[in-house]
Amino acid sequence: MGTQMSSARRGIITEQMKQVAKDEDITTDWLLPKMASGAIIIPSNNVRPQKIHNVGIGSGLKTKVNVNIGTSTLNVNLDEEIQKAKVAVKYHADTMMDLSDGGDIQEIRKSLMEVAPITFGTVPIYEAYNRGVMIHKNPMNLTEDDFLNAFENNAKDGVDYTTIHCGITKEIAKRILKVRRHGGIVSKGGTITAAWMLKHDKENPYLSHYDYIMEIAKKYDVTFSLGDALRPGSILDSHDELQVQEMINVARLTKRAHEKDIQVMVEGPGHVPLNEVAANVRLAKSLIGQVPYYVLGPLVTDVASGHDHIASAIGAAVSASEGVDLLCYLTPSEHLALPNADEVKAGLIAYRIAAHAGDLVKIREKAVKWDAAMTEARRTLDWERQIALSIDPEEAAKIHSRTGQHPGNNVPCTMCGGACVYMMLPQQKQYDSDEKLQQVE
Repeated sequence: MGTQMSSARRGIITEQMKQVAKDEDITTDWLLPKMASGAIIIPSNNVRPQKIHNVGIGSGLKTKVNVNIGTSTLNVNLDEEIQKAKVAVKYHADTMMDLSDGGDIQEIRKSLMEVAPITFGTVPIYEAYNRGVMIHKNPMNLTEDDFLNAFENNAKDGVDYTTIHCGITKEIAKRILKVRRHGGIVSKGGTITAAWMLKHDKENPYLSHYDYIMEIAKKYDVTFSLGDALRPGSILDSHDELQVQEMINVARLTKRAHEKDIQVMVEGPGHVPLNEVAANVRLAKSLIGQVPYYVLGPLVTDVASGHDHIASAIGAAVSASEGVDLLCYLTPSEHLALPNADEVKAGLIAYRIAAHAGDLVKIREKAVKWDAAMTEARRTLDWERQIALSIDPEEAAKIHSRTGQHPGNNVPCTMCGGACVYMMLPQQKQYDSDEKLQQVE
C-alpha cells in the first residue's frame, strides 16, 4: 500500500484526491504534480478506522485551521475533551490535534478520533512523557524505545499526522544553556527532548532513528509535521540563532522524507513582532521550498493574556496572506489555563476569519465570492442570507434579534434605524448585477 505522495508520483488518483479537488474547485490534473513535488499534502493514515473528511494543505489551496485540544497532567476529563472536539467539528475546524499528556493517552486519542471525523494529529513525545511519568516514575528515565514506540503507537491507531521534534540536536541542546533567551524554550516537546539529551548525553532519538520512523510513516502513510522545538516564546527572541538553526535542520529532513514518498509540512512560530511576520514566512519558504508551512499564531505581542486568540489572529492573517498553508489556533486561555469548549469556539472562529482574510490575498478570485455574496445580502437588506453567510451564523442571529424591534427582511437594523443608507437612498439597492460582477473581478 503506497502513500498519497507515491500515488501522485505514479499518476494514481486516490479517493482523497477526488475529495480535495471537489472541495477546492480544482482538477486532479492540477493537483497531482503539486502533490508529487510535496507542495500539497493530504494527511490520511491508511488504517484509520472510520471514514473522515480529508483536506488538502498547501500551495494554491484555501488556508486551513487546526484546533488543539487534550488533557494535561493537572486536568484529565475525557468528557470535556470530547465536548471540545464536537465544538471544533461543528464550527468547521479543518484539522484537530490531541495534545494530551495526562491520563490514558491511547484511550483519549481513540475516543477523540471517533467523535472527530476530520484530519487528526498528535505529538508522540507526549505519550512517551506520559509513559515516563506512569511507568518510569520520572520522565527523564525514558528510553529510546519509549520515543520510538510512542510514534509507532500513534501510527497504528490511525493518526493522520504527527509532530516530530527531530530538528533539535544534542549540539543545539547544549547551545540552549549558552544562548540568552528572554522567554526560554517554550515547546513542551522540545524541552522534554532537550532535557533528555542533556541528561543522557545522547542524540535526539527522532533524529538518530529517523530512517526507522520514516519506515513506519511510509507503512501507515503518516504525514510528518516537523516541529519547531525552538520556536520563540517571546517576541524578544524572534529569529534568534536557535530558531534558525533548527529550521535549517528541518529543511534537510524534509528532503530525506520526500525521497521516501513521505508527506511533510513544517511548523513555525510562535511569538513574532508584526514587522517580522512576513519575513518569517519568506525565510521559511526560502529554506524549505514549496512545502506546506504551518504556524502557531504567531502572537504579535506578549501582553494580551485573556485575548491571545485576537493577538495571534493578527499574526495569523498576515502569515496566511504571505503564503502560510495551515494556521494553528490559540484560544483566550493561552498562557493561562486549559481551554474550555467556549474558548475553543472563540479561538476557532478568530482563526477562520484570519484564514479567509489571508485567502483574499492568496486566492482572491475564489475567496472573494463569499464576500461578494455578503455584500449583496447587506445591500438588499436580506437578513436571512446575511446571517446564513456569516462565519458564525448563531452569534450573528443572536445579536441581530436581541432587541426584537426589526424582524424580517427589507428593514433596517437598530444600528442606524431610519438613517439606514439603503432606506434613505433606496436606489442603491438596485443596480446591474453584471456591473457588480465586473467590479468584483
